[in-house]
Amino acid sequence: MSDTADFVMNQTMLRIKDPAKSVRFYEEVLGMTLLDKFDFPDMEFCLYFMGYPQSDIPEDRAERAKWVFDQPALLELTHNYGTESDEAFSYHNGNDDPRGFGHIGISVPDVYQACERFDQLGVEYVKRPDDGNMKGLAFIKDPDGYWVEILSSSGLRDLILNS
Repeated sequence: MSDTADFVMNQTMLRIKDPAKSVRFYEEVLGMTLLDKFDFPDMEFCLYFMGYPQSDIPEDRAERAKWVFDQPALLELTHNYGTESDEAFSYHNGNDDPRGFGHIGISVPDVYQACERFDQLGVEYVKRPDDGNMKGLAFIKDPDGYWVEILSSSGLRDLILNS
């Protein structure tokens, strides 16, 4: 549709308890890059934009901010000040009752190889690749308990065509 030709699915926002843990998870476990961080001290929150950049990240702050909001498929991790120091605080992961948000999905070349790496990193699983009826895909948890589906396009294609 020509009226929406320049629209971009830019971000999915997840609220996070502890930015140090969450940013580290998305960088070290899933290989994302912290593209930019925006602080709003008067409103007591900050935003961390994570993704897989397809081009060089601009050095200039204003250019980088514009660039971030032109990128497809980013995660916006939103941290409200103080949650990291409250032992009892947690966010609803969307998969416990009442269900709502389900998961984000990360495509990888080889699910089994990715899971071997996750095993070495001590990542918590919801589902391993050969558990259950749907073989060849996994679900892991991030530090806030959000589910992350790990799949490969070829494996999912085969699953769909054979069902």
